[in-house]
Amino acid sequence: MKIIAVIPARYASTRFHAKLMQDLGGKTVITRTYEAAVSTHLFDDVFVATDSDLIFNEIVSNGGKAIMSKKEHESGSDRIAEAVEDLDVDIVVNVQGDEPFINKEPLEKLLDVFRNDTSHQIDLASLMREIKDKEEIANPNNVKVIVDQSGLALYFSRSVIPYPRDENAGVRYFQHIGIYAFRKPALLDFYSLPMKSLEASEKLEQLRYLEYGKKIKMVETTHVGIGIDTAEDLEKARKLV
Repeated sequence: MKIIAVIPARYASTRFHAKLMQDLGGKTVITRTYEAAVSTHLFDDVFVATDSDLIFNEIVSNGGKAIMSKKEHESGSDRIAEAVEDLDVDIVVNVQGDEPFINKEPLEKLLDVFRNDTSHQIDLASLMREIKDKEEIANPNNVKVIVDQSGLALYFSRSVIPYPRDENAGVRYFQHIGIYAFRKPALLDFYSLPMKSLEASEKLEQLRYLEYGKKIKMVETTHVGIGIDTAEDLEKARKLV
């Protein structure tokens, strides 16, 4: 089973322009993320998929591997799918370009899903963490997921799911952590299939997989990534470095 990591890397960012090219302790954010992915030793190969000559040259000049996007893409999954279309791989892991402090343990758990799935029933694996604070649960920026008894995703939403009509029912609430591992055919299907109404309404690309019958295995974790979305995040990251 050949496993690779792909880091989708857009140069433009609405919240923090050119954040991936910012300096983080003498190296750019994207270079640190790439090196962190390589240093996990979980992958047969690691690539950056980008629409930017600056990012492409940054990775290649530092000895890394990069793939230039040929098309405009609305989502990271689309960018990754184009990048791996002609590669001989089985499992593709989406590593976020703005998370230079990669934690190996949850990634290993994702890959174990496919190692244990000998009948190839699972199309994707992703992460979730329990949240208990009512404000966190109600926040539409925190995407919630509900699963069945075997851990397969039933639905993702920005709304509170399930609705707590009976607050004593013992329901646990889970936030979706947007790190994915895909079987390559599922990723290519996503790339070719049109967006449907649920994805369009919630603006959540994972709903496209569910709408077309793909099985998403959710893995519980306590890990919370350290992403760089603002200038303040970058300053915190510099202190960590």
